[in-house]
Amino acid sequence: MDFLILFLIYLAVCISCMVVAIKFSRQSQECFARISHHVTRVIAPVIPQRLQIIVQLILHRLIRQRSSFFLVLHLVLEIAVYGEYSWEVFPYSLELGFRHSILLLPYILVLGKMYFFYLCCTKDPGTISPSNHKQLLKVYMYDGNLYQQSHVCTTCKLAKPARSKHCRVCNRCIHRFDHHCVWVNNCIGALNIRYFLLYLVTLSGMAAAVGSVTISFLVQVALMSNLHQAMYVNADGEQVPVGILYIVQRLFLTFPRILFMLGFTLLTFFLLAGYTAFHFYLVMTNQTSNEWYKHMNSCQCHMDNSRSDKHMWGNIYHRGIITNVKEIISPERRNRKKIR
Repeated sequence: MDFLILFLIYLAVCISCMVVAIKFSRQSQECFARISHHVTRVIAPVIPQRLQIIVQLILHRLIRQRSSFFLVLHLVLEIAVYGEYSWEVFPYSLELGFRHSILLLPYILVLGKMYFFYLCCTKDPGTISPSNHKQLLKVYMYDGNLYQQSHVCTTCKLAKPARSKHCRVCNRCIHRFDHHCVWVNNCIGALNIRYFLLYLVTLSGMAAAVGSVTISFLVQVALMSNLHQAMYVNADGEQVPVGILYIVQRLFLTFPRILFMLGFTLLTFFLLAGYTAFHFYLVMTNQTSNEWYKHMNSCQCHMDNSRSDKHMWGNIYHRGIITNVKEIISPERRNRKKIR
């Protein structure tokens, strides 16, 4: 079972890396600062000072400044998955009689994903400038809780419109700021959130399509090889049917690269599906990631407040699911209106 243990360790490492990456991509830089501080306190006594400085500089460059590292990593991982799919899964599945339409679906989805990925990377998320500042001040009313009318951005020297935030990575204020996404090297705001949602949907679809075809191929191989009917002799000398772990191990020994690719793809799908569902929840309730995170902190800090005070933490921007969705689909139209 050495190979299976190695595979499980690989899955655990993938899960940890993805969770950390997604957490950094959507939460504030204070989160990174707290984690970095605690980690530094633990490892500082055993790590040379010069190496600590180098690591801190690298992390600062990757996390706190605009960097194409995660963008390139995103493409490299995608090429690795599709390379393995094209090299082994696709031709083997063709030999087993899989339909071309099913096998070509991942390639169709990757084309759509690349288009929305490009839009997320290049489209203006809603930069607030002196030329559009007065107009954006009228788009949303201040809730008196998360957004105060008297707040001024200390960097841009402009009064903060409601639902805006200054991104320290991009060094600009963003209208209806959601989060800074390291995977597209851009902020997600009012003007590109629709493209980001479609990017997540197509990316999740890619992972689901590749994973489904790969699983179907492996199941077909197991059935044709009669692995599910195999027997082994136990310690009492009795013949016992093999379990699922034995079948997985045999498939792993025969197709190690395919199994590694499948494990990574399935993990990616479940994480992306959850993250996509979370963002659709935010759309339907007219919240941003930034607002949701702040509301959660506010609720934790005010758990002991009386019931009469809890209305303070309500969402005044929620105007019904249909209207909320329209606001995402057509933000330009929304920007021409003022909430009354």
